Amino acid sequence: MSQRWSSRKKSRLPLAGLLFMLVVTVMILFNERTIQQIHFHAATTSHSQILRQPSSSSTFNFVKPNLPSNSNLGAPLEVLDRFSRCNSTKEYSGKNIRLVDPYVEEEEEEEEEDPPVHQIGGPKEEDLCDVFSGKWVFDNSSYPLHKESDCPYMSDQLACQKHGRKDLHYQHWRWQPHSCNLKRWNVTEMWEKLRGKRLMFVGDSLNRGQWISMVCLLQSVIPRDKQSMSPNAHLTIFRAEDYNATVEFLWAPLLVESNSDDPVNHRLDERIIRPDSVLKHASKWQHADILIFNTYLWWRQDPVKIRWSSEEKGSCEEVKGAEGMEMAMNAWADWIANNVDPKKKRVFFVTMSPTHQWSREWSPGSEGNCYGEKKPIEEESYWGSGSDIQTMRMVKRVLERLGPKVSVINITQLSEYRKDGHPSVYRKFWEPLTKDRLDNPASYSDCTHWCVPGVPDVWNQLLYHFL
Repeated sequence: MSQRWSSRKKSRLPLAGLLFMLVVTVMILFNERTIQQIHFHAATTSHSQILRQPSSSSTFNFVKPNLPSNSNLGAPLEVLDRFSRCNSTKEYSGKNIRLVDPYVEEEEEEEEEDPPVHQIGGPKEEDLCDVFSGKWVFDNSSYPLHKESDCPYMSDQLACQKHGRKDLHYQHWRWQPHSCNLKRWNVTEMWEKLRGKRLMFVGDSLNRGQWISMVCLLQSVIPRDKQSMSPNAHLTIFRAEDYNATVEFLWAPLLVESNSDDPVNHRLDERIIRPDSVLKHASKWQHADILIFNTYLWWRQDPVKIRWSSEEKGSCEEVKGAEGMEMAMNAWADWIANNVDPKKKRVFFVTMSPTHQWSREWSPGSEGNCYGEKKPIEEESYWGSGSDIQTMRMVKRVLERLGPKVSVINITQLSEYRKDGHPSVYRKFWEPLTKDRLDNPASYSDCTHWCVPGVPDVWNQLLYHFL
């Protein structure tokens, strides 16, 4: 990298980095309580709730999703925002989103056995390598792939070393597939793949963490005066001038339009979605060349209010989170089916990121969480309550209908093993910590997000492998 900068150029990056960190800080501040509420709810409800489906004698009222607003009521629809409210809430009407293929009958669904989760998105018979099935190998010669302190765009929510974590083994684990090798990360080759393109991550704070990981992996070879970050909270863009390329993050935690689409002000008592439309977000992602989607965490909180595009303003129905997620996935799938040419646009879906809230699941008899954990889980079949098999099955059904239009990055099983990879207490907290909490570190540990460098770097290495 060139070291010949004028004093004016030297000041450009610190100012951009400062603005970026200010925006991310405010976003995370408002996100904390929401995450805590989700996990409290998840701890008191079943993780294997099956989506309500009509009996064979019932009839679906299928809704065609993603219609322009003037195709519904003859007038523009109300845009959902944090001020939107339900004036009335009625029972679920049975409406559903028409899938790409006709609906599979319930009897066929019940006869299907749960697939091994690592096989979702796995190789076809003619392929030689299932990169999602493997183990973590300690490798302190090749990992980490980048240094936390060298990335000016690092988030204080993910910077575990900066915030006091002394054991750095979490940075040195390499994912090793059983039957082959994962393609070795090459930052210059990755930039060549991105030359002239827009790479966009779309989703929640976990996808934002993967985006920050990708930016940190990529920025080191770009001269400081040839890179920039636009601190726009809704759509944040990292630019590399020499490659005419961008690496972007779009906040859309539920994929469909919702009243939680403000990346800062989304701590709401009542969550409302428009289950039949992704058009608001799609207007921002439609021109990207490579898209990486995720959604899961926000659907674990019941109930969800739904407002169909055909309903009058303020009229809502109520469903469980799993039901809302399937509707949203189908609306998203409809857009993908009708707008993506896989020869021109690459689309990836990242499966659920697991949490590690209860140490008794990997260490029977204990009563902790991820706090103090220093090594991955070695039991290959381990599956904790932070991931839901029914949701994985639903995602599999939806993605299979899209065929080659979407590639799957199945991070779930490999991340299940990494109880050691979360920030726990080693991150910046945006609300004052009481003495009682400080005396009990496990009580405020973040066992949802991931330290960077760490697990998200491997997610991006998987993306690089498929590109």
